[in-house]
Amino acid sequence: MKKTNLLYEGKAKKIWETEDNNLLISEFKDDLTAFNGEKKSSEEGKGALNNKISTELFKVLNAKGVPTHFVDMLDDNNMLHKRCDVIYIEVIVRNIATGSLSRNLGIEDGKVLPFTLVEFDYKNDELGDPKLNDQHCLILDLVKNRDELDYIRFLARRVNTIMQEFFANRDLKVVDFKLEFGRDNHGNIILIDELSPDNFRFWDANTGESMDKDRFRKGQGGLKVAYEEVLSRILK
Repeated sequence: MKKTNLLYEGKAKKIWETEDNNLLISEFKDDLTAFNGEKKSSEEGKGALNNKISTELFKVLNAKGVPTHFVDMLDDNNMLHKRCDVIYIEVIVRNIATGSLSRNLGIEDGKVLPFTLVEFDYKNDELGDPKLNDQHCLILDLVKNRDELDYIRFLARRVNTIMQEFFANRDLKVVDFKLEFGRDNHGNIILIDELSPDNFRFWDANTGESMDKDRFRKGQGGLKVAYEEVLSRILK
């Protein structure tokens, strides 16, 4: 499968059209961004690691019956996937309080939440990805009805359950993560984008060490080593 036209370039990936109108290629970049693009850098090999990690996790979810856009990993940096119409809602799933949840609501950092929290953000860089409630989603026509929002929540919680069980066996805690969804060419809502330490927070179950992009956000260093460790544990 060959790339034809560059369809879109984002912070972490380039999206290419192919000879098949139903299939696209995501090219994973080495770029690093944080705080809505205010902090930028690059880490050689980061894109390839995210592609490999995403590939393995999409395979896990597909095997469990979660509908995703994943088709195949073409090479180190390129993933083949279904073309979808993006739903402009970022779905945030939280198991442990940290980051913006602790800053905005004063919940103690590291506190295990009494239940899994599912939040919606508006996928809009110009507006700074503001928080959404169900009524906002409907007013903005981001979904057709409340049933679609319920289904998105259901899928997000299903992904969380699978990922928590999977990583518990690899001594990693799934702290929180961001998901994106789209509609395939049949109109079905499916999971899209990527599943990597760029959009997941992982903490080592024994040491509490961050194994994700927080190492870049906080200037801790060792990002590539952490991503390599996550991939190693996935493959064990």
